Amino acid sequence: MYTAGVVEIVLYLVVLLALARPLGLFIADVLEGRRTFLTPVVQPLERLFYRLAGVNETQESGWKRYAAGMLVFNLLGLLVVYAIQRFQHLLPLNPQQLGAVAPDLAFNTAVSFASNTNWQSYGGESTMSYFTQMIALAVQNFVSAASGIAVLAALVRGLARKSTELIGNFWVDLTRSTLYVLLPLSLVLAVALVSQGVVQTFGPPVSAERVEAAAGADGAAVTTQSIALGPVASQVAIKQLGTNGGGFFNTNSAHPLENPTPLTNFLESLSILLIAAALCHTFGRMVGDERQGWAILAAMTLLFVALLVPAVLVERSANPAFAALGVDSEPSLTQSGGNMEGRETRFGPALSALWAVATTAASNGSVNSMHDSFLPLGGMIPMWLIQLGEVVFGGVGSGLYGMLVFALITVFIAGLMVGRTPEYLGKKIEAHEMKMASLVVLLPPALVLVGTALAVALPAGLATIFNPGAHGFSEVLYAFSSAANNNGSAFAGLGSANPFYDVLLAVAMLAGRYGLAIPVLALAGSLARKKRAPEGAGTLPTHTPLFVFMLIGIVVIVGALTFVPALALGPVVEHLQMTAAAAVSH
Repeated sequence: MYTAGVVEIVLYLVVLLALARPLGLFIADVLEGRRTFLTPVVQPLERLFYRLAGVNETQESGWKRYAAGMLVFNLLGLLVVYAIQRFQHLLPLNPQQLGAVAPDLAFNTAVSFASNTNWQSYGGESTMSYFTQMIALAVQNFVSAASGIAVLAALVRGLARKSTELIGNFWVDLTRSTLYVLLPLSLVLAVALVSQGVVQTFGPPVSAERVEAAAGADGAAVTTQSIALGPVASQVAIKQLGTNGGGFFNTNSAHPLENPTPLTNFLESLSILLIAAALCHTFGRMVGDERQGWAILAAMTLLFVALLVPAVLVERSANPAFAALGVDSEPSLTQSGGNMEGRETRFGPALSALWAVATTAASNGSVNSMHDSFLPLGGMIPMWLIQLGEVVFGGVGSGLYGMLVFALITVFIAGLMVGRTPEYLGKKIEAHEMKMASLVVLLPPALVLVGTALAVALPAGLATIFNPGAHGFSEVLYAFSSAANNNGSAFAGLGSANPFYDVLLAVAMLAGRYGLAIPVLALAGSLARKKRAPEGAGTLPTHTPLFVFMLIGIVVIVGALTFVPALALGPVVEHLQMTAAAAVSH
């Protein structure tokens, strides 16, 4: 069974890289307004939306107006999601008659879905009505992802253009990303998921006989159980493709009605990275040099594989505490072996580790296993992937613009080393660009470390850390890493459904999304105004293996220098405690 998991991982990487280029070139055609095979069907609808909204699709803007449009649109979306949650008991499609969501939780959830984080301090099937799931949350899954693609498109235009103030039209980029890319892909994936048994219904929960009776709270025998249903497939499709990650059910993609078969597991995990990988080729096509896209994709893929391999190996190992009890954790024809705590037996440790690495390499956050149950070093890898800034593929749009900022820092450092003004794609990287890049790189770690420090220092934060010691610290560190980098997954042993964490994590999510998007748009405006410098003998080529490894080095060094002390207090200490306890028991 372990060998089958490894084969599927190899197949996963092959299919991902094979699909990335054609999809990426298609997205480039969409963003640049060229005709595609979908144009005859979608363009009339696109133009109708422009007329209804009063948008002139031919009019472009500078970065400030572009940023203002993005911020206003996202703020309005946040307010609508908050209002729908607060009034969901008065709205239709609520067969369970669920009540209004509490104010602090509604605020946290509205911020979470507007910022493409999808942090969930609630159980979906027991908190949100069908109307809220569809009209509030699923809509934000589309438009938050489209907003990320729009910001990326603006930055790429800034690199590709010269001597201009114009970087595009936010409303056009938002509309085209949604209508031509996210909606068609989601429709295809949703149909495939329904064919495999993922639920899509407006029907109420159904009652089923239990295999074995259980004792209720009053001691009486309980012989039936209620099985939650709903319009699940449509939300699962965009939650994966848009790197959103919020589950319809509390157990997310470990739930058999969200992810019932090996095929759905493969398709859903593939969808997490598909658009993010494709956008590398979009970047290469839009700047007129596809080698640049290949270089960025190579850096992302090498980082991904370098962290995936140890994650699989660690989780394939047995928990020393179980080994000391004589529990058989070896792989065989009848069991996956390895660390099976918090795992679905149908996925096993290898595919659980693949999903964990994919969902944290992207700012997706969906899970098919319990990250809190990973072995300490196995759990550290997904956490560190988030802490790298969500640039190893990363969120739809946001991952690539984060990696491009690291590329600017790389050429700047290389320029300092040889005493030459740094350039990237013919644009000189000067003081203003480095200030904006520094904001993008430094803000998320500051949010993570300050938020974690407050949580472990204040009584309100300590009150709901239910696991003592190093693991409890890891849970808090993971929560703020996830929020500030807009991932959304969690070490779920932390009690975060309270006003303290709801508000503090929401602030981290807002700052982590928009505190980065605005400097990126400022970078786009600055780069677009610059002239293109001719390439000379001293110009650093940015499409070579040397640049790829320099870029990887900068990403890793920044992540290591920032978070190694905190990781040493959490997962590393916990690993040492675990191995010491196992040695004593022997």
